[in-house]
Amino acid sequence: MKKVSECKRIVFKVGTSTLTHKTGRLNIRRIEQLVKTLSDIHNCGHEVILVSSGAIGLGMGKLGLMERPKDTPGKQACAAVGQCELMYLYDKLFGEYSISVAQMLLTKYSLLEDRRRNVENALERLLRLGTIPVVNENDTVAIDELELEVGENDSLAALVATLAKADLLVILSDIDGLYSADPYKDPNASLIPVVHEIDDRIRNLAGGARTRFGTGGMKTKIDAVEIAYESGIDVVLMNGNRPKRLYDLFEDKKVGTLFTLH
Repeated sequence: MKKVSECKRIVFKVGTSTLTHKTGRLNIRRIEQLVKTLSDIHNCGHEVILVSSGAIGLGMGKLGLMERPKDTPGKQACAAVGQCELMYLYDKLFGEYSISVAQMLLTKYSLLEDRRRNVENALERLLRLGTIPVVNENDTVAIDELELEVGENDSLAALVATLAKADLLVILSDIDGLYSADPYKDPNASLIPVVHEIDDRIRNLAGGARTRFGTGGMKTKIDAVEIAYESGIDVVLMNGNRPKRLYDLFEDKKVGTLFTLH
């Protein structure tokens, strides 16, 4: 594969568990480190697209809710409140490094064959203008996704990477990568550094969501890898609790799990 340091266009996906504390409130130090690191990567000449979860989780925290709403209007309300806070923070923090951000809220309908060209054109123009597009699923109106609980952003990030013709997708999660077993249950579980094929063994290692505030899990990440594979895009899954480790990744050091067909 092409070295990470040589990748021109990269999609970064950050999950709710990375952006928030267990209370659902924003992890201020972590998001500041994330923005600073991504700004530095951008300044090095890489094109950055950020697919960010967190709207519902942040909305829950701001509204004082300790459990994710089970009804669709409740989820929509949390998303509407949280998305405002999320974009305000990104705009403010990236602006401190003289980088403009652009909000893109997508639904599955905007990614249909007859409409996806509009998304591609918008992404391309925003990148040419030197901005960092911040993409999220439009959970305020994406009723089907919310009701079916498939409104997670791992697959969305893979679709965005495909539309943007990205060189790499980096998924930042609350786990170091793919393990041989569940590391939260098995102390002998070992990190798998490279995966060349998604087979039944790899799929069986996938689990469900672990937090009250997120919807993703290892299964959704494997699904995202398979989407990226269809377009020949490599994927790195790594822990997002220390965003500065992205520097190691872009210095071509081994970080997390690399999923590659090469």
